[in-house]
Amino acid sequence: MALLQQLKSQFVCQMIIWYVFLVSGLIINLLQICTLPLWLVSKQLARRINIRLGYCISSQMVAALEWWSGTECTLYTDPKSYPLYGNENAIVVLNHSHEIDFLCGWTFCDRFGVLGSSKVLAKKELSYVPVIGWMWYFLEIVFCKRKWEEDRRTVAQSLQNLRDYPENYWFLLFCEGTRFTPKKHQISMQVAESKGLPKLKYHLLPRTKGFWITVQNLRGTVAAVYDSTLNFRNNEAPNLLGVLNGRKYHADLYVRRIPLELIPEDEAECAAWLHKLYQEKDSFQEHYTQTGRFPGPTVSPPQRPWALINWLFWACLLLYPLGLLLAQLISTASITTILASVAVCSAVSLGVRWMIGQTEINRSSSYGNKEVHLNNN
Repeated sequence: MALLQQLKSQFVCQMIIWYVFLVSGLIINLLQICTLPLWLVSKQLARRINIRLGYCISSQMVAALEWWSGTECTLYTDPKSYPLYGNENAIVVLNHSHEIDFLCGWTFCDRFGVLGSSKVLAKKELSYVPVIGWMWYFLEIVFCKRKWEEDRRTVAQSLQNLRDYPENYWFLLFCEGTRFTPKKHQISMQVAESKGLPKLKYHLLPRTKGFWITVQNLRGTVAAVYDSTLNFRNNEAPNLLGVLNGRKYHADLYVRRIPLELIPEDEAECAAWLHKLYQEKDSFQEHYTQTGRFPGPTVSPPQRPWALINWLFWACLLLYPLGLLLAQLISTASITTILASVAVCSAVSLGVRWMIGQTEINRSSSYGNKEVHLNNN
């Protein structure tokens, strides 16, 4: 077992994972571009194809978490709600405190069969990131500039486009707008005090406008809001680099299903409802801190093999020609080709490190570091 863990931590293994992910991702992006003419003929068919193509990319990261890292996931939820998960459209409200919380969200999407069709409200800059950002463009992910007057119209239009989506989806929403840091929390609680709102210990104040516009535009299409609170056992602070090193974590997710008709339609009442929800989320997090578990019964949704099968397919497809190339380089021993190969590997390594850096808390967005921004709730 120790030998296997030592193998997982080797740089060459991590490079293989990222090589398969990046090259297959660019190939899939190219295939997605080829679906553009199909949108003019059959929009729904183009969507279904892009759902499968998108799954081929995002499931590789899920495979890294579940099969390479071996991270376990426990779900705390009402047994009566459990059969509905994956069988209805839903808005999933997640806390944003960990570097891989998005990846754990994807894992639960995969276990309930909605990973390829899942949506998220993401900052516009991510649409320019190769592989994932380009994939999201074809999956009709909702992008925003974090400027309310501009986003109000564009976000509403993007959400309206999802009303006739052909397959069940979850719309993942980080209402805090940015990842939790002590500095952002301090500023957020100053705003809470100025507005007469109860202070939160484990969360930032939620951005109510984005939540309200999402709920209003998806009414009649989405059945419920899944209030979700994620934590990791033993006070661990997991990160993507740890996952690539094969480090095992244990994620606990508490989910409450709230029928959409229980959420007020009026903007001010909806904002008050969301603030109350986050006060409850804070109490759930406090309960976890004190007891090491969330309230209620647990269930472990079974792993699906498709993420692993997908990765193995792309690995076999892409590693064979790479092996032939390496054999040729060794046999020719040309200085030029060797230097070129080293340069390419260095470039890939730097690119991978940059992508990992985008998930790190100390590299997170500065959004929320200024009080003026937080006042735009």
